[in-house]
Amino acid sequence: MDGVYSVIRIILTIMGVLMFLSGILWALQGAGLVMWPANSFMLKDPKWVFNGILMANFGLLQLYVVRSR
Repeated sequence: MDGVYSVIRIILTIMGVLMFLSGILWALQGAGLVMWPANSFMLKDPKWVFNGILMANFGLLQLYVVRSR
């Protein structure tokens, strides 16, 4: 059973990292600091700065919970 928990923990860790990184990307796109892709609807939209910060924080929270157990 420990093997199953290890696999789940690795998957949740990867998900947390991806959530954090995508949140940072969203926030930077919303702030207009990353203009990629050029035709993205998220560029220079303050709503995506907030959404990105929120997503990054949820990713960090997931990493904290997974790693603290």
